[in-house]
Amino acid sequence: MNKLLVLDVVGLTPRLLAHTPHLRALADDGWQARLDTVLPAVTCSVQSTFLTGALPRDHGVVGNGWYFRELGEIFLWRQHNRLVGGEKVWDAARRAHPGYTVANVCWWYAMGAATDYTVTPRPVYHADGRKSPDCYTRPPALHDELTATLGPFPLFQYWGPTASLRSSEWIIDATRRLLPRADLTLAYVPHLDYDLQRHGPDSPEAHAAARDVDRALAPLLDQAREAGTTVLVVSEYGITPADRPVHINQALRRAGLLEVYTQAGMEYLDPWASRAFAVADHQVAHVYVPDPADVPAVARLAAELPGVDLVLDRAAQRDHGIDHERSGELVLVAAPGAWFTYYYWLDETRAPDFARGVEIHRKPGYDPAELFLDPADPRRAKLRAGMGLVRKRLGLRYAMNVVPLDGGWVRGTHGRLPDDPDDGPVALCSDPGTARDRLAATDVHDLILDLAKLSVSAS
Repeated sequence: MNKLLVLDVVGLTPRLLAHTPHLRALADDGWQARLDTVLPAVTCSVQSTFLTGALPRDHGVVGNGWYFRELGEIFLWRQHNRLVGGEKVWDAARRAHPGYTVANVCWWYAMGAATDYTVTPRPVYHADGRKSPDCYTRPPALHDELTATLGPFPLFQYWGPTASLRSSEWIIDATRRLLPRADLTLAYVPHLDYDLQRHGPDSPEAHAAARDVDRALAPLLDQAREAGTTVLVVSEYGITPADRPVHINQALRRAGLLEVYTQAGMEYLDPWASRAFAVADHQVAHVYVPDPADVPAVARLAAELPGVDLVLDRAAQRDHGIDHERSGELVLVAAPGAWFTYYYWLDETRAPDFARGVEIHRKPGYDPAELFLDPADPRRAKLRAGMGLVRKRLGLRYAMNVVPLDGGWVRGTHGRLPDDPDDGPVALCSDPGTARDRLAATDVHDLILDLAKLSVSAS
C-alpha cells in the first residue's frame, strides 16, 4: 500500500503549466495527461465524479446547486456528503484495506463524510446577523490545533472581492500537517479561480496567479517526495475567456414565465408560482418547467436567446450523463465566451439587498460578480466596505454591499466542455509506472486506488 496525496488545483490547464515549474517538474518525473471532464464542468459535479467514478446522472450532483423540488427552494453550495450518491473512494479503499485512513482538506461535501480527518470552511453565523470566518473539522480537536498554528480559516480570502492566495496557503499548510497522518490525503487548492475569472485566463494576472500557486505548493510537493508519497494532481475544468453574460431569467420573466414577489420594495424569485425559471451555474443553467406542456415553448425561447449553444431536453441530457431527477426539465449550455447570470429583476432599484453582497447561499444562482468591488464606482465601494468593517469591529450588524450588478466585468468562465484540450483540465502524477495520455474524470476514482496499490473487488 502506498501513501497518496491528491491535489485538486482548480483551473489548472496544459496552457498554464508553462508558468508552474514545480508542477511541471512533477509531470516530467512522472506523467501528464489530458483530463476529460463532465458536464457541467463545475466544482461540485466534477469532484463528486472524481470521488465516486460515476457521472452526475448517477451521483446526483448536477451542479453547484439545484432546485430542491421537495422543499420548493433553490440551494447552492450545500455541504453534507449524503447529497452525493455512489460509493466514495475511501469506502472502496477500506473494503480492500480495513483501517485505511483518509484526510479531506476542503474538497466539497466534506461534512458527514466517512473520512478520518476533515477540514472545510464553515463560518460562524452569529445571532445578530454577523458572519465570522471559521472552519469545521473532524476530529473536533483538529480545529484548535489548526487555528492555533495557522490562524482562523481565511474565509474572506477564500471567496469574494478580497479572495487571494492566502486561503490556498492556509489549506496547503493544513495539508502539510495532515499528510503524515493519513494514507490518502485530499486537498483542494482554489487560487486559480480568482484572477482567471476577474481578468481572463490569458491575462498577466492569470499568469502571475499560476506562478503564485505553484510557489505555494512547492513545500508540500517537496514534503511528499521526501516522505515517498505518490502525488496525483487533477483539475476540474479550465477557465476560458468570457465577454457575454446571458440573462436567462430576465428573458423568462419578459415572456411572462417567471414570477417574483415583493417585500420592502425588493423583488424575490418565486419558484412556486413560476412556469419556468433557471438556476444559473457558470456556463450551464438548469431550467425548471413544472408543466410539461410549457417545455416546448421554453425550449424555443432558450434556443433563440443569443449566447445559448445547447438546449438539452431529457433525451439529450442522457447523452451527456446529466439526466437525473434533480436536473431541470431543460439544461442550457452557453456558447464559448458566454455565461449565465442569475439576475431576474428588470429594474436594478428592485434588486434584493443580497444582490450587492457576497451571499452564496441566498442567491438563486452563481454570481461571479462577487469577485469584484464594484468597478463602476470603486471609491464608493471601498468606502462602503470600510464602513462595514468599522461596524463589524464595533460588534454592530453590517452589510458589505459592494458587489456590482453588471456581469460585464467578468472575464473568465467555465462549465461547458472544453473546445481545445489545452484550455481544459489536466492530470499530473509522480508515478511513471501508471502513465497514460488521456484520463476520464470517471477514471480518477480507480486511478486513486491503483496508485495506492489497493486491489479492490467490485462492490
